[in-house]
Amino acid sequence: MASPTSSPLLIVLSAPSGGGKTTLIQQVMASRSNVVRAITCTTREPRPGEQDGVDYYFMDAATFLKRVQAGNFLEHATVHGHSYGTLKSEVLSKLRQGKDVILNVDVQGAAAIRAEAEGDPELKRALVTVFLTPTSLNVLEERLKKRGVDSPAAIQKRLAVAKQEIAQWKHFDYLIISATIPEDLRRMQAVLDAEKMRQGRVQPPEV
Repeated sequence: MASPTSSPLLIVLSAPSGGGKTTLIQQVMASRSNVVRAITCTTREPRPGEQDGVDYYFMDAATFLKRVQAGNFLEHATVHGHSYGTLKSEVLSKLRQGKDVILNVDVQGAAAIRAEAEGDPELKRALVTVFLTPTSLNVLEERLKKRGVDSPAAIQKRLAVAKQEIAQWKHFDYLIISATIPEDLRRMQAVLDAEKMRQGRVQPPEV
């Protein structure tokens, strides 16, 4: 008898800056071959070694704006003067191939995707939202300091934004309080396993 199959997931992961979402996504993708990331679009120039269609879809500002006006993006944002966005077609094509798609977005991006999914049954069926956060702002501050990337003023600015972002946790399906990298991965896998077994996603057995 064939094993029951489950419909694919659209996993939206948000966390405050320094919360560990990039690391967690890398861990999930390394441990589950069926989980892929959606390639996002950007108006910034490619960095050395980056390839169009592999790292990002690189496009000029006018093209990006046209795609925004046409409603092609699930979510989009401007960061440090450059625009970034996730194409709806990119996500749907991967879901239709049976892949689980994971997206690394901020809380505004997650809200935009939730709103889009309300009007699209295919996205709504696949969508699972997860918020990852350290136990406190103090822990987050230590993590940001350890990274050694930001000035003290920049860290304080990130923490002020993080405080507002963490307040949005209640809009997500799941809340993971970050511990160690292996423990965060274990919890994320538990979420994905549970979602795969939701009755709306599983092919029922033949009786």
